[in-house]
Amino acid sequence: MKSSEFFNKFKSFYLWGNLLGMAVAIVLVCLGVRYGLDIYTHHGESIAIPDVKRKSFKEAEKILSQLGFKAVVSDTGYVKTIPPDCVLEQTPAAGDKVKTGRIIYLTINASKSPTITLPDVIDNSSLREAMAKLTAMGFKVGTPQFIPGEKDWVYGILVRGKHVVTGDRISIEDTVIIQAGNGMRDSTDVIDYVDPIYPEYDPSEEDDVDGFEEVTGPVTETEETTTHPQEVKPINPSKTEPTVPQKKEPTAPRKTEPTTPKSPKSTPK
Repeated sequence: MKSSEFFNKFKSFYLWGNLLGMAVAIVLVCLGVRYGLDIYTHHGESIAIPDVKRKSFKEAEKILSQLGFKAVVSDTGYVKTIPPDCVLEQTPAAGDKVKTGRIIYLTINASKSPTITLPDVIDNSSLREAMAKLTAMGFKVGTPQFIPGEKDWVYGILVRGKHVVTGDRISIEDTVIIQAGNGMRDSTDVIDYVDPIYPEYDPSEEDDVDGFEEVTGPVTETEETTTHPQEVKPINPSKTEPTVPQKKEPTAPRKTEPTTPKSPKSTPK
């Protein structure tokens, strides 16, 4: 390809038309991103959230919807001095500037006080343990009531003068009274006394005398024979057994060794 032909292609209408179209498309995309996102996200637009506390939920929902917000109940609480179904808290807080369409979370006052399940502390823990556990769970614990029984052992729980058991749901506004032992026995307690069992008395046993003699010193042979003579049993001739003569074995003759004559002693001359 010649250089003149190469430069002539830059003079083509189609080439410059395509380049111009690409440039216009890039500019439009940039402008769309710049202004389109602002329009979509309501950039620069903010509305202060009104204060809807102490208002009923219906009234608060109406006020928020007029400004483009959406009210949603997220939790419930209980305040005795405020009527039920009133707004206790709101998130975001009043005065914060947010965009329209934002969800506002509300906490509503319950019509009844919340209840808590009574744990297993009756006849299962001491007074100190029961008070610590109930207080940590949110119960309102009053002054303990002491009754006869083991000292500081929990025997019962009273709510409004009535006994409650494990598993009952008790309002957090009610005062819980713990009944614990004072370490003293009740006068109405019944104690069974058991008499000891003794062996039966037999008067005939007193006549039994041990056949032992008192010994004050060592016993000699003469005293032993005189004090304890040997008993001689009589022989009954009718019951005597015949004696069998014993056979004598023949004795072997004794061997005698020959004696050698002694030599006469020589006398010195």
